[in-house]
Formats: sequence, structure tokens, C-alpha cells
Amino acid sequence: MKTSTIKPGVLVSLKTTLSGGVNYKRVDLDPDHATDTGGRFARWETVREITDANEYEQATAARSLARGAVVKVCHASSFGLLCPSEREPQLIEAIANANRIADVFNVSANQTRVDVYVLVGRVASDDVEAVKAISSEVRDLIDAMQQGIKQADPEVIREAANKARMIAGMLSDEVSGKVAEAINEARKTARAIVKRVEKAGEDAASVVASCNMEKLDAARFAVLDLDGDGAAVESVAPASRAIDLDFTQSAKGNL
Repeated sequence: MKTSTIKPGVLVSLKTTLSGGVNYKRVDLDPDHATDTGGRFARWETVREITDANEYEQATAARSLARGAVVKVCHASSFGLLCPSEREPQLIEAIANANRIADVFNVSANQTRVDVYVLVGRVASDDVEAVKAISSEVRDLIDAMQQGIKQADPEVIREAANKARMIAGMLSDEVSGKVAEAINEARKTARAIVKRVEKAGEDAASVVASCNMEKLDAARFAVLDLDGDGAAVESVAPASRAIDLDFTQSAKGNL
């Protein structure tokens, strides 16, 4: 049976830079030399001097704000930022907004400069490699949630759940629904562990044994493993080049 695992969209590589306004100087305290044990040893200190502390602080804030404008309309993954096709208009506006933030700051700055660079690659829903990559990451996060439950570690559960929630927006509606149910189940379990084990002092093994991981198992099964030829994906958009890179310096071009 053919199914669609991911939504078509774009992979966004975002780079922001802050240049000027700070100088670094290295001072050698103990030159590099051989040790009696056959190793090497060196010691130094780094001196940092900020020319205009107030402007540098504003530059740091502007850079963070510009980056945040783009990040908030995307889904974070280990491969970079992912944005579904239906959110591309918001992405275009976010990139333009990021550049406006940098431009407004740069006009009044004397010592520093903030720049925004964006690299965009289009991901088709029938791109098997993209499906494999995203599916693999989601499966790993589901496994991490399950492992956190087995270890009765609420922090591990929550960290994996947060990452899964961010990338789930790139999954098809059917699959993302199952992943969302798994995340809710994992969060519920984390709360139970905190309440029953950490606060009430119940036996961790007994609490874990009573936890239901049915929805986690269902979500993992829903995220197809495409390592072989046994599964395929159904194209949501007309077939085209799976990856179409468009480098946009300071994001002045179009997606």
C-alpha cells in the first residue's frame, strides 16, 4: 500500500553573523613544550576587548531577533530547519523581516554589523532519501522516549518529546497525528513518574510496568522504514527535481 509519510516543503539553512566591535588577543603564559611523560603542554589566556559595550549588546539582540524570526516559522531537525509548503508565504515574510531587523540595526551602528544568509533546498514528498532521513529521526526520538520511560527518566522523555513535536509538522497529517498521540502519552508518563516515583516514593519498576506505550509503538510503526524497496511514497505534488537549491544571500531572492 502506498502512503505519504512527509509533507512537501523546503529545507532551510540559516546563518547569521555579527562582525566587528570586539577584539581578541592571545597571550602565551607557558609556551608549548614536551613533558616528561611524553606528552605536550601549553598554557595561554585570551583577552577580549569590546569597543562599545552598548552597541555590541544591541547587535547581539538584533542578531538573535533576526534568527528567531525565521526559526519560529520552521520545524527544527538535526538536518536543519524544515518548512512545509503551506507555510512558505510565512517563511518568505520571515526572511524579509529578518533582513529588515539587520538593516535597521546596521544603519545606526558604527562598530558592528549583523548579516543574515539563507540557503533553501526544496524537498518533495516523493523524495525517498528525505523520507528516510526524516522518518529515521522521528523513529530515533520515539525510541528515546521509550528508553526514557524504561529508565524512569522524565527529563529524557521530555527532551525527546520536545524534539519530536518540532519535527512532526513535516509529517503527513495521518502520521503526525499518531506522533502527536505518542508525544502526549510520553508526557503523561513523565508526569506520572515525577508524581509517583520522585514525590511519592513508589518503586520505579512497578510504575514503568504500569505505563501504556501502545501509542508510542503505533507511532513508530506509522513512520515507515524505507531502507529497502518494500515501501513507497505517494507524491502529493507533481514530480520534479527532489532537491532544488536556491542560495539567497541576505535572503533578497525568492524561494
